[in-house]
Amino acid sequence: MGDSTVTTLEEGREQAAPRPVMGAPEQGYLHRLRAPRRPRFWFEILLIAVSYWTYSLIRNAVPEQKTQALSNADWIWKVEHHLGIAVEDTVNHAVNSVTWLIVGMNYYYATLHFIVTLSVLVWLYRSHPGRYAATRLVLFATTAVALVGYYFYPLAPPRLMTSENFIDTVVVHQTWGSMASGDLKNMSNQYAAMPSMHIGWSLWCGLTIFALASVPWVRVLGLLYPTLTLVVIVATANHFWLDAVGGMLCLAFGFGVTRVWYGALPYALPRYVAGSGGEPQLAPVKA
Repeated sequence: MGDSTVTTLEEGREQAAPRPVMGAPEQGYLHRLRAPRRPRFWFEILLIAVSYWTYSLIRNAVPEQKTQALSNADWIWKVEHHLGIAVEDTVNHAVNSVTWLIVGMNYYYATLHFIVTLSVLVWLYRSHPGRYAATRLVLFATTAVALVGYYFYPLAPPRLMTSENFIDTVVVHQTWGSMASGDLKNMSNQYAAMPSMHIGWSLWCGLTIFALASVPWVRVLGLLYPTLTLVVIVATANHFWLDAVGGMLCLAFGFGVTRVWYGALPYALPRYVAGSGGEPQLAPVKA
């Protein structure tokens, strides 16, 4: 019985012996992956180019469900009437009566969406390398979730509604309008108005500038940019007010993803990254 007892005790010790944790190396790699790091110029150029190409490909690959898109537009218009905010047609006609103003807004809509966003990315890369990747992730996550909206909720912009008297300001004034009208319209999905990435991207730019710029008047301009963009998308009849709300919700999702991944909002991360050659900074960040 003594031998039996010893054998049993030894077997118990073997069963109770701690086993090595196999996930530890993976946790270390994940920690390094999430840590702020110095961005590589060539990689960022390639990433932005490929990402925008993919975004355009997917957005334009969504079937243009004209009947459903017009039906959804009618429903959105009715909801806005119920909420008492259906003034897009009034704004559209009022601004259209001032030729120089509406033509300027047409070009604003067509160009600044890209120019300002890319300029903010370049500024972040040069002046806030430690915050660059996290802030870029906000933009990418915002855009990615917008594609879900385009696919599941096709929506005609006000200018394409057949039941209302909106003015397609690009056609009327013969100005180039962000591939929205004329010969360029066949190159872009015309029924992807919800959510508005003009608002999502401009608000991303505005908040980033306001949070990180050191010059007061530049910070004010940062807040004015998405505000003016909101007026432009409505005046040119490219979006409803509620499309802008959709863009804001997408941006909130983008910030949420970044908060979960980095453990902090991008603006709370360190401005500069220690080390060279793209080595990550492993200093803890705020939870």
